[in-house]
Amino acid sequence: MFENLSDKLDRAFKVLKGQGQVTEVNVAETLKEVRRALLDADVEYKTAKDFTDRVKEKALGADVLNSISPSQLLVKICNDELVALMGGKQVDISLEGKPPVILMSGLQGSGKTTFSGKLANMLKTKQNRKPLLVACDVYRPAAIDQLHVVGASIGVEVFSDKESKDPVEIATRAIAFARERGLSPVIVDTAGRLAVDEQMMDEIERVKAAINPSETLFVVDAMTGQDAVNTAKTFNERINFDGVVLTKLDGDTRGGAALSIRSVVNKPIKFVGTGEKMDALDIFYPDRMANRILGMGDVVSLVERAQEQYDEVEAKRLQKKIAKNKFDFEDFLGQIQQIKKMGNLKDLMGMIPGVGKMMKNVDMDDDAFKGVEAIIRSMTVQERGNPQLLTTSRRKRIAAGSGTNIQEVNKLIKQFDEMRKMMHMMSDKRNMANMMKNMQRMGGKMPSA
Repeated sequence: MFENLSDKLDRAFKVLKGQGQVTEVNVAETLKEVRRALLDADVEYKTAKDFTDRVKEKALGADVLNSISPSQLLVKICNDELVALMGGKQVDISLEGKPPVILMSGLQGSGKTTFSGKLANMLKTKQNRKPLLVACDVYRPAAIDQLHVVGASIGVEVFSDKESKDPVEIATRAIAFARERGLSPVIVDTAGRLAVDEQMMDEIERVKAAINPSETLFVVDAMTGQDAVNTAKTFNERINFDGVVLTKLDGDTRGGAALSIRSVVNKPIKFVGTGEKMDALDIFYPDRMANRILGMGDVVSLVERAQEQYDEVEAKRLQKKIAKNKFDFEDFLGQIQQIKKMGNLKDLMGMIPGVGKMMKNVDMDDDAFKGVEAIIRSMTVQERGNPQLLTTSRRKRIAAGSGTNIQEVNKLIKQFDEMRKMMHMMSDKRNMANMMKNMQRMGGKMPSA
């Protein structure tokens, strides 16, 4: 996500590295590269030009403190302007009404059906709601079947009627059905087309007028770049939607849509899809996205993802095992599963300040732990709980069973042993105090408390 843009902006800011002061010449040179980077990312020309003009005006009017460099100043101003460009602050969806109704709009293939499922899943798991998905694509039976499959995968009820060809009737009946069953909110998935056409726009206008949704979302494929912005403009003129959903931001996208849509249609981006799984959906925070674009990481989102997977009872159990130096391979395997639930590993690394740049050329996917898991799963239950039992003959058997070799097995066991010792030492305050004293004796200067 935004990897190419981040690289090009980083190169642009290097123009100012080593410069003693901000001048009109060096700022103009840097911002020329910034504008080129934005245009390469498929940001609309006027949006890119207005952005760099605002940055230039603020940079030349700012006082550079002794404690920061001109490049740091420009990065700060660019960060502030990126946040403003993407809306300034996070905007929630409206869930007013009895029941609240959320209407989906967008072109065919934009990801409306998948997003409808992701949103239902988010509202169910994080807000303890009982959503109802409604299939209003009366043209493609496969679309109705797809929504039923999505609903079944997340345990959410789906309302549909393959006999009816009137989306207004289906949506109206679905709302009455939800009211009777106490289901909320109602998420209406409408038909898309391969291109904007009059029949499609008339139909969705009629649906919106009939059901009076509390929230209308425009779902757009971020990979379509500038076309996404143009389509958003057309839809907004007809149905006046409340917010934008950008899907497929995890793909080979240049990110221009995320930076242009807000300024063109003056509607907030509310969600971004970051993968195919039902939990691969993020609320859109302009400040966090700006930080990531400029390579500053996104620690807040990383912590939030970790907290979602945090189990207090399990944490206390592990804490006791670590204190007794009893942390074993079964515990390690459990922790790997928790990390995998947090999302794509490379994406997680990108949330750590400075690490994203280091990882940009590293091929890291969801199978990053595959070899480690295979080795651990090839151990017996007894061996996982008692690593000291892993003799040479057992290690050879584990290597054969996991499709690895003895060197890889030995390496993992050695690294695990070192990690376990370090965790045990860190869990003991007395050990920590002794370690700090030893460092001081060796000449290390410890920061005062």
